[in-house]
Amino acid sequence: MTDDTPDSLIPYDEIVQEALRAVVGRVLGEIQAGGSELPGSHHFYITFKTHAPGVSIPAHLRERFPDEMTIVLQNKFWDLKVDEEGFTVGLSFNQVPAKLDIPFSAITAFVDPAVDFGLQFQASVADMAPEAHDAAENDAPEQGDQPTVGESEDGSNVVTVDFGRKK
Repeated sequence: MTDDTPDSLIPYDEIVQEALRAVVGRVLGEIQAGGSELPGSHHFYITFKTHAPGVSIPAHLRERFPDEMTIVLQNKFWDLKVDEEGFTVGLSFNQVPAKLDIPFSAITAFVDPAVDFGLQFQASVADMAPEAHDAAENDAPEQGDQPTVGESEDGSNVVTVDFGRKK
């Protein structure tokens, strides 16, 4: 008997990632079904890869966030639509409205700080390196930078799945 774990012929890591992303879809679907009103103090931080296939965001946001972006669904969002592949939502950035289309496969983190719940995902697309981009051409100071999702060290309900293989 050896200490080496054999390579699995069943893609458990992909299956678990897909199931956890379905949690995000179900939560957002229930919010949509409830008239896009968040219950109680619930709100969501959703981090996603901006260059993942299927992501559609305005060019100025892609320039500002060339790799990952975190959005907040709390008070001011509109036109939330959820399907099996992802969601679409309207948000305002520096008081400029924008429509974002985000597939669930692009999401890397989902956090509901109201109840100390979070999920972190591995990127599901192998080649999501950021593309070369020009610097944003604005002089105005940035307002309302999006919060980042940090790792929990207090034993909270953050689920991280990593299926690293032993060598």
